[in-house]
Amino acid sequence: MLHLHNTLTRTKEPFETLKDGHVGLYVCGITVYDVCHVGHGRVMIVYDVLFRHLQSMGLAVNYVRNITDVDDKIIKRAAENNVSPEALSQRFIDEMHADERALNVLPPTHEPRATQTIKGMVNMITRLIDSEHAYAADNGDVFYSVSSFAEYGKLSGRKLDELRSGERVAIDEHKRDPMDFVLWKSAKPGEPSWESPWGQGRPGWHIECSAMSMELLGEEFDIHGGGMDLEFPHHENEIAQSEALTGGRFARYWMHNGLVRIKDEKMSKSLNNFLTIKEVLKDYTGEEVRTFILGSHYRSPLNYMSESLDSARAVLRRFYTALRDYAIDTESDSAPLSQVYVDRFTAAMNDDLNTPEALAVMHELAGALNKSTDSLAGQELANTLRHLGRHLGILEQDADTILKAAGKGVSSESQLSNEAIDALIEERQRARANKDFKRSDEIRDQLVELGIVLEDTGGITTWRRN
Repeated sequence: MLHLHNTLTRTKEPFETLKDGHVGLYVCGITVYDVCHVGHGRVMIVYDVLFRHLQSMGLAVNYVRNITDVDDKIIKRAAENNVSPEALSQRFIDEMHADERALNVLPPTHEPRATQTIKGMVNMITRLIDSEHAYAADNGDVFYSVSSFAEYGKLSGRKLDELRSGERVAIDEHKRDPMDFVLWKSAKPGEPSWESPWGQGRPGWHIECSAMSMELLGEEFDIHGGGMDLEFPHHENEIAQSEALTGGRFARYWMHNGLVRIKDEKMSKSLNNFLTIKEVLKDYTGEEVRTFILGSHYRSPLNYMSESLDSARAVLRRFYTALRDYAIDTESDSAPLSQVYVDRFTAAMNDDLNTPEALAVMHELAGALNKSTDSLAGQELANTLRHLGRHLGILEQDADTILKAAGKGVSSESQLSNEAIDALIEERQRARANKDFKRSDEIRDQLVELGIVLEDTGGITTWRRN
């Protein structure tokens, strides 16, 4: 049975769906004012693996991941680039989708945009005002009254009195309480705006996710996910406004992935210490980045180091090397599998998505495959390794192609082409046939120096890049 760590209760709980056989999953997506960095990539991959695992359990998953396409940062960046906010947002949405494809992230079931859900937000804000959980200020802004919700702070464990004294809150003379947060912002000259009962304006950030999740998943749904940095205030505010509105529970399970760190600091655009996904993909494949991210538990901090990515590359090459002699249809789920490895892998994934343990099971499986001398048993182990890899979004490519591919991040001048390597191997075979072992050894040494590993089996020579 699947168990997930629920931030709301601070415990690992058995996962039980609200509706039998169905899962409603909402994940806070990207604010599209720039290209995505590795921290965004971790969010994409973590919840993609959750999506895949839930589906593997036979559950119908309605996966909603939103796009914030109206925001102060978007408006500011658009003005700096002399383009419309809409054009800027679309550019970075396209960039985000390209990154997702490179990381083998499946599209969510729905990908709503904030600008497409304005009517629902206005309706929610109106109802919150009518129930006295929100109020319209004289300047056209609308604020949520945090003191009207007795359970405010239950997600983060923070108390309102402590927050008022300890948090750095921007002073706003229009608020009744410093902790109140904006639901609707009055329009400023030159900014995008929409009509509302309080005049022209645009929504605040927090109301967006409540409106989009409720529209596509209902007033209560199963899982709400996002980065750990969103736990407070964003997710806390989502709970307050949503549950004040409905009088019931909002999300049953709250999941938060750990942050990516670089030099012991959170990777963040605001700190200007981030690496974009595109920058990393110049030196590593999307599959290598994915394996690196899955090598740590999703709730743990993840330190970005090139050494760790090199290790992920070595892990993948070990898997593909084990698979090399087995032609497998990656689309087939009917091939015989080694149930003992499947069960151990599933147990790891059911333990709060323990992907490091799941990869450890695959390491053992690859070792058994390398030692196998029985073709039928080996085929079953290979089928199993591919099958488990697909659950993590890896091992979906042809092994021989991967092992012969020129390495990323290495100068092309220092790498021989596949054709040149094949020609040298043919020359080596002729030299061996002519008993010219000196020349044969020279060619082997030359290839080894260039990072080419030769494997002679039964009179046939295969090769791979080291």
